[in-house]
Amino acid sequence: MEYKAQHQSTLKAKPRLIIHGGAGNIQRRNYTPDQLKAYRAALIYIVTKADSYMRNQAVVALEKELKGRPSALEIATYAVQLIEDNPLFNSGHGAVFTRDGINELEASVMVSRGFKKRGVGVMGVRHVKNPILLAKAMLEHGEEDLEGRGKRAQGASLDDPDVPSAQGHTQVFGKAAEKLAKQYGLELVDPSYYYTQQRWDEHIRALEREKSGQGQATWSATEYLPQGTCGAVALDEDGIICAATSTGGLTNKLTGRIGDTPVVGAGFWAEEWSEDGDPTGPTAWGRLKNSITQPGPSLVLSDALRGALADCLPSLMMYSPLDTLSTSSGGTYTTRSFGGSGTGNGDSFLRVNAVRTVAAMARWKPESGVKAIAHVAGRGGELEKSAGDRFGRTGEGEGGIIGIESVVVCDSNGRVVDTRSEVLMDFNCGGMFRAWIDNEGKPQVGIFATELDEL
Repeated sequence: MEYKAQHQSTLKAKPRLIIHGGAGNIQRRNYTPDQLKAYRAALIYIVTKADSYMRNQAVVALEKELKGRPSALEIATYAVQLIEDNPLFNSGHGAVFTRDGINELEASVMVSRGFKKRGVGVMGVRHVKNPILLAKAMLEHGEEDLEGRGKRAQGASLDDPDVPSAQGHTQVFGKAAEKLAKQYGLELVDPSYYYTQQRWDEHIRALEREKSGQGQATWSATEYLPQGTCGAVALDEDGIICAATSTGGLTNKLTGRIGDTPVVGAGFWAEEWSEDGDPTGPTAWGRLKNSITQPGPSLVLSDALRGALADCLPSLMMYSPLDTLSTSSGGTYTTRSFGGSGTGNGDSFLRVNAVRTVAAMARWKPESGVKAIAHVAGRGGELEKSAGDRFGRTGEGEGGIIGIESVVVCDSNGRVVDTRSEVLMDFNCGGMFRAWIDNEGKPQVGIFATELDEL
């Protein structure tokens, strides 16, 4: 057996992106072909433009010798800003109305690591053009705020509250949030900016149905009344995941109601943790094959030994060894990251702390992100169970979650031997507007449950 040393290199994560534009009672029969075409075109445009931003900014950074690709925070919030500007979706310009005919918006961001506050939410916003940028700025300014280096107290009144900074707060509401937006230099708008005829008509029709005793003002069995959110999850080359979420809330919600979108853990979550072995990885034999292609010291087998192994293992397809590297505390350790953004009935997401529950299942069972999302947002999952026998009749429990899971495997010397990531999604209702960049770098779009539905 001959030992050869190879040059060690740093493995970067492959940036990933997925977006959603709401989930709920989305039925094909309620849309014309042209309407479905418009939704698909919008989703493809947004995810493609965000992906282009990620790639083009990397080229600019390289030319200027800057840091490299945009961060996960920059990518995710860029994508959500595009969604907020599109009137088809329930955020920003397409936000729904409260029972009183008012638009009250919410937004949030969270990163798996890299910022002291990790996650923040803003709510009760009525004048900020892009609430997601307010959440982003609040997270970024948290680096100073938590060190006590923010601005000092100012004069205050009911119409002009004393808001020198966001201080150590994770959530900020209403006028205080909007004063922060002004201090951050964000664009403020008249409330009429949020108005769209489609949302106003949905608002009025639903109230009239409720008044005549024909249904609820917040959900309908015959049409899709937006009750979900819009969001994006991004993974950058440094392995950081960001979840960014924005919404107008629930159609005909009470003015002042707060949903899951700005609540850490309920409508969004991102975290990173370490564990022994590689419980989400391939078989031990698969990892052995992969390790041969990785940088670093490797074993080169002699012809005689290779022949002996072939005699012992005549068919790799029949060989299924125990996954010893996954279960042993020696040999390897794994750093896993997960970020998710939910959409659907926010009150149900709050009841089960939905997105944090996904991460907790992935971390503490442990299990893959695919399985964890299915246990919460899939059919028969925790969201559906939370509605009891009301599921399918009131809008309760309906929803979906998108996410990204990243895995970095290191050997006992701390050398990175494998990196991989996966785009995740599941929902338990009629449909979820979603788009993502696949493993080959191509944009994909979905609305209904199966590929056949997309035809």
